[in-house]
Amino acid sequence: MTALAIEPTAQTRAAQTRAAQKQAAQKQAAQNQAAQMRPEPPRPGCVITADATYAARLAHDGGTPAAWYPERWTLDGPEPYAVPLPAHQPEEPGTAVLPLTDGRVLVQRRAGGRHLFSLLYPTGPATGEVPLGAVECEELTLLPPVPAGQRAYAIAAREETTDVWLVAGGAFGPEHVAEVKGRCSGGVWLEATGRLLALDRAEPGGGPVKTVAVDLERGGEVSPLLQITEGSEDRLLLADPDSGLILLRSDAVEAGRPRLGWGVLGSTLPIRFPRALRPAGCTVTPFAAQPGQTLTPEGCAVALRIDGAAGTQGSPWLGVWRPAEGVLHQFPAPRGWLAGSGFWSRSGELALPYATDDMPCGLARLPAPKPAAPGAQAPTEPPAPAAPRPVPLAQAPLGGRRAGG
Repeated sequence: MTALAIEPTAQTRAAQTRAAQKQAAQKQAAQNQAAQMRPEPPRPGCVITADATYAARLAHDGGTPAAWYPERWTLDGPEPYAVPLPAHQPEEPGTAVLPLTDGRVLVQRRAGGRHLFSLLYPTGPATGEVPLGAVECEELTLLPPVPAGQRAYAIAAREETTDVWLVAGGAFGPEHVAEVKGRCSGGVWLEATGRLLALDRAEPGGGPVKTVAVDLERGGEVSPLLQITEGSEDRLLLADPDSGLILLRSDAVEAGRPRLGWGVLGSTLPIRFPRALRPAGCTVTPFAAQPGQTLTPEGCAVALRIDGAAGTQGSPWLGVWRPAEGVLHQFPAPRGWLAGSGFWSRSGELALPYATDDMPCGLARLPAPKPAAPGAQAPTEPPAPAAPRPVPLAQAPLGGRRAGG
């Protein structure tokens, strides 16, 4: 007897389709819930005041996915400790935080097309909050902490101009202090008073990005800072007011291939691009320079974040470098490092903030490697094409520095 194949009815096929769709929806919902319960850090690392007394970051309580809150770290005692500063409701992952030297923490929240600023501070078991006002614009980026004082600035980049705002420390809430022609990014303070600010600017009519200096005490007066060649993209990454050392990224040596280089503010010597700062397959970013090296940029130790190093399994690596050596010392980062953040003591000790389940607020301390013996220096790249003054600022109070080699 031959078996007969029985075709399912249309009703049966519809029921099977509904069951498959329900099963797929349940599976997708479970995946979405699992993803939501794995909180991703909203911003890498933490922000540290210029005098290394306080730090601030967004922390997570490990419970619901939305439970983000600002956290202030005190760093200038025998051991660091953290104080949670939860407001009346959890923060959004995009909330920006910045510590002030008086212990308060500035928060920047976004609501529609407005950026709202408040100061948070501990009041016993609760959190005090002082609303500062809002700035209405599309983009607004907090600048790094000002070296001196209790002020905070932000830049609002538009198509053809960039506004500089004083968002904390003013008399009447956010104050517009300067308008810079061109679309700006970055932001590096050039001296200790918070007067001179370096911004990476793209001109409205096009052309390569160049770093300019903005004088905030002269209504935003702009002067060129980095102009290595006419067609090169030159961006400032770090400046140390004590030594005058600067680190930058530029494609002046080879168009389209940015390299990390160093120079000295106010010097007429060319920018140099050491081979040591170009490890194969890695991206190197400076984040801290050793203070107290007055007028000795060659001996100033620099801490660098290294991404893409072999054997790191995607985790950032740590580098320490001095211009005089031409050697990049590499170390594994401490577990739980708030990547890209840290500071040097004047004695030459690098402190790296980290947070783990066992130690939610810690500082790993690394003594700076001893300088290499004379004659053990690695070869360096040829300098960038000479310019009349690769780091001008001849009229600014930073001029007149000299450096050897």
